[in-house]
Amino acid sequence: MELAMIGLGRMGANMAERLVRAGHIVRGYDPGDAARQQAEARGIVPHASLQNAVSALPSPRVAWLMVPAGQVVDDTLAQLRPLLTTGDIVVDGGNSNYKDSQRREGELAEAGIRYVDCGTSGGVWGLAEGYSLMIGGDADAVATLRPVFAALAPTPATGWGHVGPSGAGHFAKMIHNGIEYGMMQAYAEGFAILQKKAEMDFDLGALAEIWRHGSVVRSWLLDLTADALNKNPGMDGIAPYVSDSGEGRWTVAEAIDLDVSAPVITLSLLERLRSREQDSYADKLLSAMRNEFGGHAIKQQA
Repeated sequence: MELAMIGLGRMGANMAERLVRAGHIVRGYDPGDAARQQAEARGIVPHASLQNAVSALPSPRVAWLMVPAGQVVDDTLAQLRPLLTTGDIVVDGGNSNYKDSQRREGELAEAGIRYVDCGTSGGVWGLAEGYSLMIGGDADAVATLRPVFAALAPTPATGWGHVGPSGAGHFAKMIHNGIEYGMMQAYAEGFAILQKKAEMDFDLGALAEIWRHGSVVRSWLLDLTADALNKNPGMDGIAPYVSDSGEGRWTVAEAIDLDVSAPVITLSLLERLRSREQDSYADKLLSAMRNEFGGHAIKQQA
C-alpha cells in the first residue's frame, strides 16, 4: 500500500520504517527539517508540506497521524480535511482521548472521510518487535488497511485487531495504559522493599533476571526493569519524579463514571502525582497531627 505518515518523531518514524521494510510506500511529513531528512535516510519519501504528501497519494488516500494528542490532532485534521475527499481514510495512531476520537469521526463522516482510531503500544521497541494495535472504527476502512496493520504488528496474524466502533481503539489503549500504571507500581514497590533490606544485600538486577524465567510475574515490563537495574542498580542521577501522559487519569475517571472499583490503578496514579511534591504540605500536617495527639517528635526541616 501507499500512505502518508504525518508526524515523524520517534514513534512515527519507526512505524514508517517498519512499513517500508515490509514493502509499503510511505510518504512522510513533519514540520521539522531534521525529522524529514532523517526519515529520507530510512527509506521514507519526505515532503516539505502536508499538501504535497497527500496529493501524491493514490485514491483512496490514507493519512496516518502520529502527533501529540489534543489540540495538535484537531489542528492537523483542519489542514487535512480540505485535501481529502469521499472514501479517503485518516488513522489517528496516537494516544487521543476516545471521546475526541468519536467526535472527530462524526465530523469527518460529514465529508465522507473515514476515521479510524488506533491505540498503539510498543514504544521504541516497536520497530524491531512490532506494535500492538487496538483498532476502532468502520469495518470496511479497517479491512482496507489490513496490509498496513499486518506489517506493523509483531506478526500478520497476532498483536492487532478491530476491537469495536469509533473510539473503541483509543478506549482499549487507555485501559491498557491504566493496567500498565498498576504493574509498574507493583514492580517498583517490590524492588524498593528488596533494596531497603540491606542485611540481605540483594543484587536486584540478578534477582530480576531470575524472575524473568519461569516466574508467574515474568513479563516484557520485567525484562525492561531487569535491564534498567543492571545498567544502574542505584538509580543514580534519576530524580524521584514520575510523569503521566493522561491515559491513567482518563482510566480512573472512566472507572468512577462506570461504578467500577479500580483501587490499584487509582493509587498508582496518585503515587505518580505524589512523586512531584518537592515540599509536601500534607506530610508536614500529618507530622503535626501525630505531635498533637501523641506527642510524637517532629523532624525539623534542614
